[in-house]
This record gives sequence, structure tokens and C-alpha cells, in this order.
Amino acid sequence: MKLLFDFFPLLLFFAAFKMYGIYTATAVAMIASILQVAVFRHRKGRFETMHLVTLAVITFFGGMTLLFQDPNFIKWKPSIVNWIFSVLILGSLFVGKKTALERVLGSQLKLPDKVWRNVNLAWGLFFLIAGLLNIYVAFYYAPELDPQTRTNIWVNFKVFGLLGLTFAFTVIQMFFIYKYIEDKPKEK
Repeated sequence: MKLLFDFFPLLLFFAAFKMYGIYTATAVAMIASILQVAVFRHRKGRFETMHLVTLAVITFFGGMTLLFQDPNFIKWKPSIVNWIFSVLILGSLFVGKKTALERVLGSQLKLPDKVWRNVNLAWGLFFLIAGLLNIYVAFYYAPELDPQTRTNIWVNFKVFGLLGLTFAFTVIQMFFIYKYIEDKPKEK
């Protein structure tokens, strides 16, 4: 259920794009992100960093898209969000005793410090590369095609390509960390 909630704005963006186009989809994604943050705050009594980062970036780039009627602004949003996560995750390798992922998942998953560092590095690099891939598809892939077709390709990549890559990378990471999971002591 949380996964669906996290991808709620993306799903609405995709549906609105298919029915009404990029500008309506951008406005819908902005409103959905605001609702997502508000509902999460109401239900959990706190904010989630991922939601806030995404809201800030979509508000800025979505606002620029609508203000200037230029879809190129919204095409930067996935890259900027991925790069922010990359910087935060990779930066945590140099600041503090725990990596970012260990801070987030450490209460649910016990791993040796070296494994946390490797997983953290892998995710930081993944987000960096995902941002670069988004830029490639948004601005450089198939330049001979008309702008609307290129936008259609980008939206499909944003929704299915980046989501699929993230899912595949998550599965790979699960296989990598499985052998290192430390069992919790059994209660007597």
C-alpha cells in the first residue's frame, strides 16, 4: 500500500498526460504531490523527506513548465530529484557514523557496516545514473522525431523505464544483501 501511495502522483501524472497532455499532467502531479505530503503528515504526524524533496522540485519545475508553457522544465524534474538523492546518499559516506540508508532502514535490517557502505554507494550511483538516463531520453534520444512523439517517449520512460530500472535494481540489491543479513537474537 505504501508503494502505491509513494507513486500516487506519478500514476496520476501518467493518466492525465494520456488523456489531456503534458500541461494538465504537470498541474495534476503538482496537486497530487501536495495532497501526498498533506495526507502523510495527517496520518503519520511527520513529513517524509522523499515526499518533501519531490514536492519542492515538482513545484518549481512544474510551475516553470506551466508559466512558460515549455515541457522541457518538467523533463528535468526526475533528474533533479534523483541527483538530490544521490548527493544525500553519497554524502552520507563522508558525514556521520551511519550511511543514509542505514539511518532509514537500520531499524528493520541489520547488516555489517561494510555492506551498508557498499549498498549506500550502489544506490547513490544508481540515482546519479538514473538522472543521466532521464536527461538522455528527454533531450537527446531520437532527435529526428517531432517534439510530441519525443515527449510521449519520455513520459513512458519516466513512468515505466525509471520505475522498472528501480525495481530491477532493488531486486539485485536484495540478492546482494541477503547473505549478509544478521539474524536477530531469539527471545527465550
